Amino acid sequence: MPKSRIRKKADFTPPSASAKQATSIKLTNRSWVAPVMLALFLIGLAWIVLFYVTEGDLPIKSLGNWNIVAGFGFIAAGFGVSTQWK
Repeated sequence: MPKSRIRKKADFTPPSASAKQATSIKLTNRSWVAPVMLALFLIGLAWIVLFYVTEGDLPIKSLGNWNIVAGFGFIAAGFGVSTQWK
């Protein structure tokens, strides 16, 4: 059976300093994320609690039980905003 050829790999040479291109990293100020996230959580919680405490009269009587969905919608929006937090 014939032997396979041994191939020598070229040694790694890092690129020269002149070949490097400066990449600018744009860091945005995301100080708004935490307050908005917490506000949405609290609004959603308050919406649901208000609905139960007033036995369906508030926040919007015409929505009926859909007020619960609206409250959880605010909470879900808070989780959506939390994905922007770095």
